[in-house]
Amino acid sequence: MCVEFEIKKFKMKSAYLIEPKNIRIKEVEIPEPKFGEVRVKISKIGVCGSDVHIYLGHRLLEKPIIIGHEGFGIIDKIGEGVENRNLGERVVIEPNIPCRNCKYCLSGRGTICSNKKVLGVNQAGCFAEFIVVPADFAWSVPNEISDENAVTIEPMAVAYHSLFSSNAKPGDTIAVIGLGAIGLLLAHLAIALGYKVLVTEINESKLKLATQIGGIPASPTGNEEEQILQLSKIWEENDVVAVFECAGSAFTASLVTASAPRGSEIVLVGLSEKLATFRPLKIAREGITIVPSIIYDHPFDFKRVLQLIQSKVINPSFIISREMPLEDLQNALEIAAKGDDSKIIINV
Repeated sequence: MCVEFEIKKFKMKSAYLIEPKNIRIKEVEIPEPKFGEVRVKISKIGVCGSDVHIYLGHRLLEKPIIIGHEGFGIIDKIGEGVENRNLGERVVIEPNIPCRNCKYCLSGRGTICSNKKVLGVNQAGCFAEFIVVPADFAWSVPNEISDENAVTIEPMAVAYHSLFSSNAKPGDTIAVIGLGAIGLLLAHLAIALGYKVLVTEINESKLKLATQIGGIPASPTGNEEEQILQLSKIWEENDVVAVFECAGSAFTASLVTASAPRGSEIVLVGLSEKLATFRPLKIAREGITIVPSIIYDHPFDFKRVLQLIQSKVINPSFIISREMPLEDLQNALEIAAKGDDSKIIINV
């Protein structure tokens, strides 16, 4: 049986990326949930760095599409075959949906599923008034969790997954280079769980925010060779066991591999598409491990992040720097592209 709120209109506002640097607010038909799906009335969406890259044309999509993937709202319609869900239920959307049938999914590696649906990339995204998703990818948000914390759960899950991709344990010292939303959330999570965290960032306001939550600044100066020497010394002296590259640039990836301490792990969280360099001899001779980390495991990581927020161990909404309306999305993306904001939230 399909259950829904009474909807008094038949169209919704949605933000389409028509071409690079061209967002158009359009009215389109409100989507209907199919078997196993729920429809979510969106109230808040986070602007992600990947949204900015898509907007700027660094990653071309096949056709005009509603972008955005960090969505939060309430269930307003329940499709056939969905049980134990309620109208008005507060939910956060998990936007990467693996096929669950390929060899990667069947071996527990859904994060690298080549058939996965990605909201805002190859499926209609969250910068709209409504979206339809599989019911198990709409996570119920307890009343103890604020709307602001709820809308930051998706990037927090990315940070959570990256931290536990390494072998570092509470009490160890780790280093985070690059303090965008993911780097800041990773530092926040690690500090809350008892890690010592060294932070490196060229943006002074983001570095200040990281130090306010307990991060220890470790920002090198000079040319690349001087920065390598400085970071190597700082990380060795502090017994860093894992370095998390969150800046997503070829330069920082090269810097990290050149500076990583003997026996440490390098966790690649940033998503640079450009070529980086490293010396195989250093990696092999010094026993350094390079670990990839991409998105999050379904269903574990969202569940664990929700529990950590509900129990007040973490408070990811601290990264929100401003809120803007859906109609001003293009301006929000332009502001985000400047790199000074830690997280912009779009309100619908």
